[in-house]
Amino acid sequence: VQLQASGGGLVQAGGSLRLSCVASGFLFSMYDMGWYRQAPGKQRELVADISGGGSTDYASSVKGRFTISRDNAKNTVYLQMNSLKPEDTAVYFCKRSRGTITSWGQGTQVTVSS
Repeated sequence: VQLQASGGGLVQAGGSLRLSCVASGFLFSMYDMGWYRQAPGKQRELVADISGGGSTDYASSVKGRFTISRDNAKNTVYLQMNSLKPEDTAVYFCKRSRGTITSWGQGTQVTVSS
């Protein structure tokens, strides 16, 4: 099982980034996928998740600015991040889950300058 996240970088406040997480080694469409983030000195928190059927959920802090989506044909989950704020600065991780099965990918750094 592999989850390869990419797309992070340095962006000015108000800018946009799109994160991608390419999955392999499992039946992608059967799993819920999520994006989490962890800022320095803080706990990892849920940003957004999407079920295998496409239902989505967002943290209140990103609702209306971030959009999670998935392409089951490409085994990829995306996080479109608009109107970025300095407080969005964190390492972003993708996660798969189904019942008690959970796996994490490596993180991708997002830094938003003011």
